[in-house]
Amino acid sequence: MGEGWSEDLVSVGRLLVAYVLGLPVGWEREQLARTPGLRTFPLVALGSCAFVLLGATTFDQNADAQARVLQGLLAGIGFIGGGAILKGQHDVAGVSTAVGVWITAGIGVATAYGHYILAVALSLFTLATLHLLRTPKDAEAWRNAAQDDEASSDE
Repeated sequence: MGEGWSEDLVSVGRLLVAYVLGLPVGWEREQLARTPGLRTFPLVALGSCAFVLLGATTFDQNADAQARVLQGLLAGIGFIGGGAILKGQHDVAGVSTAVGVWITAGIGVATAYGHYILAVALSLFTLATLHLLRTPKDAEAWRNAAQDDEASSDE
């Protein structure tokens, strides 16, 4: 195997790490029946990692070009996150999910650049914030999900 193969294997490893670190955030959102959920978050991490890896290898020594890749990525992620936010007449919903999508992109970027400790920390802090800092409406969603699980297991 040549040098290109070893670089590709490192990239595939980084993609796998990004995907795995995005899963817990998606799982947490899925448990509350929030959308986007389980599939979206690891894919955001995976895609973010992939685009940064492609930018880093394509524009090897050009920091300006790599910065433009990051700008485009963050604009696209902002668009996805914006779609998760719903404004009602008296409230706004989906902001935590939108921020979760944004941070999950950060997990992918950190992983692409080999900052694994940062990527793990982002995943853990995001999961802890979403899971431990529950609001009354989150508690209600958890209760409803548990009741739905019980009802489906009785059938």
